Amino acid sequence: MKSKAALLVTIVVTFLLTGCMYPEERKAENQVPYEDQIISVQNAVEKYQEDEGGLLPIKTRDEDTPIYIKYPIDFKKLQPKYIPEPPGNAYESGGVFQYVLVDVETNPTVKVFDLRIAEKIREIKIRIRSQGYPPFKDSITKSIFTLDYSKLGYDSEPYVISPFTQNNLSFVITGSGEIYVDYISDLYHAIQESEESFQPGENIINLLTKDSYFVPAYSLPYTVDKNNEPIYLE
Repeated sequence: MKSKAALLVTIVVTFLLTGCMYPEERKAENQVPYEDQIISVQNAVEKYQEDEGGLLPIKTRDEDTPIYIKYPIDFKKLQPKYIPEPPGNAYESGGVFQYVLVDVETNPTVKVFDLRIAEKIREIKIRIRSQGYPPFKDSITKSIFTLDYSKLGYDSEPYVISPFTQNNLSFVITGSGEIYVDYISDLYHAIQESEESFQPGENIINLLTKDSYFVPAYSLPYTVDKNNEPIYLE
C-alpha cells in the first residue's frame, strides 16, 4: 500500500509541476513570439475566414471586455485543417502568450500579449482583497491612482517587462478598483520615434501596436497634452 501511495503522490506532483520541468530550451521557446509562428496563425485565420463566409475563429467574450484582449483566437476551430497545433509559445501549448485578433471589423490581424501581465494583476488584486480595500497613494488624475505597495506586503513595487521597449512598467488603479499597466513611458518613446502628429483628446494607444506583434494588454486610453507628451485620456 505504501508503494502505491508513494507512486500516486509522485504522479500527482509530476503532473502539477509539468510546466516547471521543461528543459531550459523549451522554456525559452515558450517565452518568445517568433515571427514565423505569428505568420502561420495569420494565414490560418485568413483561410478559415474565407471558408466560413467571413466568420472568425475567436472565443466569445463579454461586450465590455477591453479591446486588446476581447478576441482571443480559438485554436480548436483551426485544428487540424488550418493549423496542425497551436504554436509552442501559445497558452494552449504551455507557452506564455495569448493569441488575439485586432481590427476584426476591417483587417483581422494576429497579435499576442504576455499572460504574465494578467498573472501579476491577479496577484495584486488578491492582496487588495486580503487587505479589504485598495491602499491608494498618489493621485494621477481624478480617477487614476498609484498604490502604496508596502501596505500590500510588497518589499518593492511590482512591475512587468514591456514587450515594446523591454523597460519596467508599473501599475495604476482606478477609483473602481481595476488594475492597469502604465504604458506612459512606452508611449513617450513611441511618440518620439513617430513622424505622426497627434491632437489632445485623440486616443493614441494604437501607436504601440503599429510596428509590433504585441498589443498593450490591460491598458487605459491615452492622449497627448499641449506639449505632445502622453497623458491619460479622461
